[in-house]
Amino acid sequence: MSIFFFFLLLLSLSSSVSLGSSSSSNQATTKQPNPFTHKASLIRYWDTHISNHLPKPTFLFSKASNLNPIDSAILTKLAAQNSLSSHFSSFCSLANLYCSFDAFSQTPGEQLAAARSKDANFTGYANKDFANYGTSRLGGADSFKNYSAELNSPQDSFTKYSKASRSHSEHFTSYAHDANVANDSFTNYAAGAVSGSGDFNSYHDRVNVPNLRFASYDSSSNNHKLSFTSYSDDTNAGSETFISYGKKGNANRNEFNSYAGDANIVGSGFTGYGESGNAANDSFKGYGLSGNNPHNNFKSYGAGGKSGIDSFSSYRNGANVGDDSFQSYARNSNSGKVTFSNYGKSFNLGNDSFKEYGAGSTGRTTVGFKSYSLGRSFKDYAKNGVAFAEYSNSTTVATDSEENRASGGSSVNRWVEPGKFFREYLLKQGNVMVMPDINDKMPERSFLPRPILSKLPFSTARMSELRELFHAGDNSAAERVIINALTECERAPSPGETKRCVGSVEDMIDFSVSVLGRNVVVRTTENVSGSKQKVMIGKVSGINGGRVTESVSCHQSLYPYLLYYCHSVPKVRVYEADIVDVASRNKINRGVAICHLDTSSWSPGHGAFVALGSSPGNTEVCHWIFENDMTWTVAD
Repeated sequence: MSIFFFFLLLLSLSSSVSLGSSSSSNQATTKQPNPFTHKASLIRYWDTHISNHLPKPTFLFSKASNLNPIDSAILTKLAAQNSLSSHFSSFCSLANLYCSFDAFSQTPGEQLAAARSKDANFTGYANKDFANYGTSRLGGADSFKNYSAELNSPQDSFTKYSKASRSHSEHFTSYAHDANVANDSFTNYAAGAVSGSGDFNSYHDRVNVPNLRFASYDSSSNNHKLSFTSYSDDTNAGSETFISYGKKGNANRNEFNSYAGDANIVGSGFTGYGESGNAANDSFKGYGLSGNNPHNNFKSYGAGGKSGIDSFSSYRNGANVGDDSFQSYARNSNSGKVTFSNYGKSFNLGNDSFKEYGAGSTGRTTVGFKSYSLGRSFKDYAKNGVAFAEYSNSTTVATDSEENRASGGSSVNRWVEPGKFFREYLLKQGNVMVMPDINDKMPERSFLPRPILSKLPFSTARMSELRELFHAGDNSAAERVIINALTECERAPSPGETKRCVGSVEDMIDFSVSVLGRNVVVRTTENVSGSKQKVMIGKVSGINGGRVTESVSCHQSLYPYLLYYCHSVPKVRVYEADIVDVASRNKINRGVAICHLDTSSWSPGHGAFVALGSSPGNTEVCHWIFENDMTWTVAD
């Protein structure tokens, strides 16, 4: 204890000049910082481990922890005692963490009853709660366009939406796309609605961690048509839940087109889907297409339905492993018809199970499977009243060209942002090209000081400790964020790759030096000017004389504290290029680009080949270093 008080005494006598805030330029070379701050320690660490005397990287130092010495000492002690979870709010606030993955916006509920009598057109609306919206509307249409677009963490809630309406239409276009962590709930949607329709177009596409809930959706409605087009495509590690969907509906028609296509580790839960429905007509087209490790759970699907028609077309085609479950499917149904076309033609077999399939059904319920692959199991399948039709056992394993068609074109139809990938010859002065959106959409966070970081658990084997530390409930968005990051960090490296996840600047320095040596420099694109527009390439400089070299690239991962996935990238050329406004011819940015010369080990369905129309090993692939990402190389 006396040592601790001695430390505080030294602190009180030390200089109070700081290195600079995380949002301002680093003045490490011009100011004398408090020697006890983490940033002062970081300067000493840099000088000890980096052999050159080039200017210190402002953008990297700005990400270091701003904890003052007293708070840092207290949090370090709590971490050593495994007591940080008891001070969760203070830990998140003081250390500049992002701990609100599951928190809903506190925006007051929007009471919009006055809008019932007239059509509404919402454009550019965000983070609002809608309660009793459109209740008992007669006719008309409401539309939501560009709703909660490109927000970090949209928090939207629709409660009792379009309840008991008649001939009313709802349109959701471009809803919450390009978000980071999306939390949206639809409760009691279109209950008791008669006729009319609801359209969801481009719903939550390209969201990093979707957390979507539909509860009591379209219950007891009559002839109310629902359509989901491009639902949660290109998402990463999220979940969607449909509870009591279409219960006791009459002659409803629901369509899912391109559901969870190209998604990564997405989980979907359908509970009570179409229960006790009459003459329902549901179709899933392009469900889970080219998904990676999908987890879909259908429980009590079509139970008690009468004369229903359900069809799944191109289900899981091109998917990679995964775990899907159908439980109590079409139980006690009457004269239903279920069709599965091109089911489960996975690139790598997954684990699918059917339990109580068609059990207790009456009349003549038919089930058709076309091009159904091996590796599936059927349990408690009704032997009477249900017939397999057009079943073919496909043992075909997709070739590279077949996978290209399945995961990539579909790759022909797969959307890749213009300018995200390009050829090396385009980096030529005077050339005009499209720059993608290089804005950092991750939440703002800081690195942790190494003394705290070293005492925290960081592995899937210690998930129970991490749940407690970050207050992450089971199946919560926070839990999925943590698991997704850890899974990627623990993944075996690709051939020729060296990788490490780092949560401190010191760890990043150590890894880069271990790969490249002590004479290193780190670069990033100067700013985000030019994003999503045509730009002109100005002066171009090849790093290390434009020779083939090796680099260490570091990309942000979503995690409560600032975490980077760093990996060695052999056989690349790295460039710096002035970015020029096409109209004014003024320089607006200084971009860093990296060109991968050996793509032979890349997946055939990689977005680069979709965009460039090539295949692994047949072309180089270049891309810009996005905001807050970086690349390390040997100094010139």
